Amino acid sequence: MPKVKTNSGAKKRFTFTGTGKIKRRHAYKSHILTKKSKKRKRNLGKIVVVDKANLNSIRELLVKK
Repeated sequence: MPKVKTNSGAKKRFTFTGTGKIKRRHAYKSHILTKKSKKRKRNLGKIVVVDKANLNSIRELLVKK
């Protein structure tokens, strides 16, 4: 039986907190920033916890079985 590998794209984008939650970055912060307000850009720079609706699918990509 071959080894089950962690999804390479997911391991670059998500990290675990100490309590087991998954952190992510916001999208839309990389380019076309001139039309976005300072407040919007500032809030997009913050790291947030993954929503409950997406948690199981992301955990499947990250955790080896």
